[in-house]
Amino acid sequence: MLDYTAKLTRAPGDMTEDDIARLRDVGFSDRAILDIAQVVAYYAYVNRIADGLGVSLEQYWADGKEDYE
Repeated sequence: MLDYTAKLTRAPGDMTEDDIARLRDVGFSDRAILDIAQVVAYYAYVNRIADGLGVSLEQYWADGKEDYE
């Protein structure tokens, strides 16, 4: 799954049926594969919208803090 998501993120034009077949071979259902693809695509979409509009990170993300004080 992580190899699939990395490839979909970095080289979406290189995706093939073999990428999906590998997920099926290890037990992912078509619904699960759809969910994985949608999460990856949505994350990319939101990031591109934010980058395209010049949205800055909230301070706690910019600082690298994990607590939300």
